[in-house]
Amino acid sequence: MSAGLAIIMFIAMFALGHEVIGWRDPDGKVQLALFLSFIFGIISGYRTRG
Repeated sequence: MSAGLAIIMFIAMFALGHEVIGWRDPDGKVQLALFLSFIFGIISGYRTRG
């Protein structure tokens, strides 16, 4: 359940974060940072679990 919630929150922040929070991201660096932090979280969670 928590993994599903994390995925939903990530997609919402990735797609609608600029509207909700109001950041300015013309180069896409904030979205890149969000994406990479999500991927690194998956990798580290998988490594500690397995």
